[in-house]
Amino acid sequence: MFKKILIANRGEIACRVIKTARKMGIATVAVYSDADRDAVHVEMADEAVHIGPAPAAQSYLVAEKIIAACKETGAQAVHPGYGFLSERASFCEALEKEGIVFIGPKPKAIKAMGDKIESKKFANAAKVSTVPGWLGVIENADHAEQIAGEIGYPVMIKASAGGGGKGMRIAWNQSEVRDGFDRARSEAKSSFGDDRVFIEKFVVDPRHIEIQVLADGHGNALYLGERECSIQRRNQKVAEEAPSPFLDAKTRKAMGEQSVALAKAVDYQSAGTVEFIVDKDKNFYFLEMNTRLQVEHPVTELVTGIDLVEQMIRVAAGETLAIRQGDVKLNGWAVESRLYAEDPYRNFLPSIGRLTRYRPPEEGTFGDIVIRNDTGVTEGSEISMFYDPMVAKLCTWAPTRLKAIDAMSEALDSFVVDGIEHNIPFLAALMQHPRWREGRLSTGFIAEEYPDGFAPIVPDKDEKAVLASIATAVELLRRDRLDRLGGRLAPHSGILKRDWVVKIGADYLSAAIIEGMISIPMELDLSIDGGKALTVASDWRPGDLIWRGTVDGRRIAAQIRPVPNGLRIAWKGMSVTAQAMLPRIAELERLMPEKVPPDTSRMLLCPMPGLVVSIAVAEGQEVKAGETLAVVEAMKMENVLRAERDLTVSKLNARPGDSLAVDAVIMEFA
Repeated sequence: MFKKILIANRGEIACRVIKTARKMGIATVAVYSDADRDAVHVEMADEAVHIGPAPAAQSYLVAEKIIAACKETGAQAVHPGYGFLSERASFCEALEKEGIVFIGPKPKAIKAMGDKIESKKFANAAKVSTVPGWLGVIENADHAEQIAGEIGYPVMIKASAGGGGKGMRIAWNQSEVRDGFDRARSEAKSSFGDDRVFIEKFVVDPRHIEIQVLADGHGNALYLGERECSIQRRNQKVAEEAPSPFLDAKTRKAMGEQSVALAKAVDYQSAGTVEFIVDKDKNFYFLEMNTRLQVEHPVTELVTGIDLVEQMIRVAAGETLAIRQGDVKLNGWAVESRLYAEDPYRNFLPSIGRLTRYRPPEEGTFGDIVIRNDTGVTEGSEISMFYDPMVAKLCTWAPTRLKAIDAMSEALDSFVVDGIEHNIPFLAALMQHPRWREGRLSTGFIAEEYPDGFAPIVPDKDEKAVLASIATAVELLRRDRLDRLGGRLAPHSGILKRDWVVKIGADYLSAAIIEGMISIPMELDLSIDGGKALTVASDWRPGDLIWRGTVDGRRIAAQIRPVPNGLRIAWKGMSVTAQAMLPRIAELERLMPEKVPPDTSRMLLCPMPGLVVSIAVAEGQEVKAGETLAVVEAMKMENVLRAERDLTVSKLNARPGDSLAVDAVIMEFA
């Protein structure tokens, strides 16, 4: 077994590998760029080596620097994680020449399966069911249009060396092929240094289901069940689960055996994933094979009890798999939510900044629930524009699917993140969505259910009653605390007032205290808007970030943040401002004028912090609705900004190469 390994990666996956290596008694070496000098993975590892500037192309993607770090520290093997150099056969070969073991498959398998075009050809030759498409070289946009027309719309334009949704576009008609081809090539070149793309038929309403395989160097290979990865946005996975609520035992077995056959055909040695698209009739088609550890591997670990990183290390060290196919049992259900640094209310645009608060839910086993959080950040960490926007992977396990989803819902409600915009509100809303809870999924789920983007959720009558109850309980404790401050001339609140008004958004709700007293823990009976009596019980104290308790017997975990004259309460994807007031104060509050936001309708604002790639218009130019105005790159993704209506450009405030903050004015219109 190895005595020391180097992790050629960063963030949560580097931390994940370090944890298993530590468990196995193996010393670890981290590498880091200028941007990651104070990163968590650097602190966790036994040693750390600086490898260059912040851009990945000058640090994490430079194989020579990784090899030099191995020689400097005496690392015997390299675990590549995912992304970066994880699927580059040339990196694997370079390590072999230096006598350093690559913890992953051999170059032959990486070449055969790692390249999306070559893997399709190989799968066709091996008689694996594949999606119709064009796997040859696509010369230009005209050629792309011709191919797409022959295949039939819609088509998928995809980077050959791609992954993580980068370098991928769907074209529904001829007019979208040319722009999609150009954007896919540009992103592929920027992210992977390889601008080749291929085109294939896009299966309507497909599920994205993948099979985890594991193989050693002694001819043994097996599959560890499947993962349902259909909840995607811009072809990037958002939430995953294992097993799939769609597959039956027969289909699972067929997909698993086909995946193992493919792995054996390329002499695969390590953990790998065979991805399929599955139609409504359970017909499945080979999509690609990822010759690395997948981001979503924790859900497989939770339902099988098998540490995939440990198995990768043991296989790389030459050991024989101690597991046989008959040993693999799928136990319970696991769900993973990817926490991204992005604003769900602004079409999920990237967000950067410092984590002023980062308080994930407690990990561990709680009765029949398991909570796991794979992360590479801590409070005070900075989310930069140089790398992927994923902050953490929150996972829950339970005996049944709905219990795992409910556990995830409560864990998300308890996950406190401040300093950046993030997608927790969307993830929390997803856990309540009827279609998700019923398992009626497809890769078009987000686009279909949120066609106009994700908007703030408006609470219904019962939810408003819960929020108003929390706001009232918090305000009573706040006033009681003020009464106890020394040196006050008179109590702030005096005796317990029975009648209150709670403003939630623009609604004013009456809150009547029926029975109870102010104390910690607190238990009150109150009525909201003349409704039935609700019992509110909690041991919340002023200053706690999470209000935990029950309302009418319903278990609640809600985030509490003070705002002027009230609270911001976040719960199950809802985020509302609540003010609990005495009736006379509420009368006066109704008279306050509303602040009107500034008019930005004649401006193009930068929707996220990013780099201006191009400006497609000139001052004085007339543009039509839908035409491209500018392209802004953020976190390796190019975002095309288009005109929402017919306009005339009056002034350009930015030019290519400019780094802009969110809401910076790119151009103005007449």
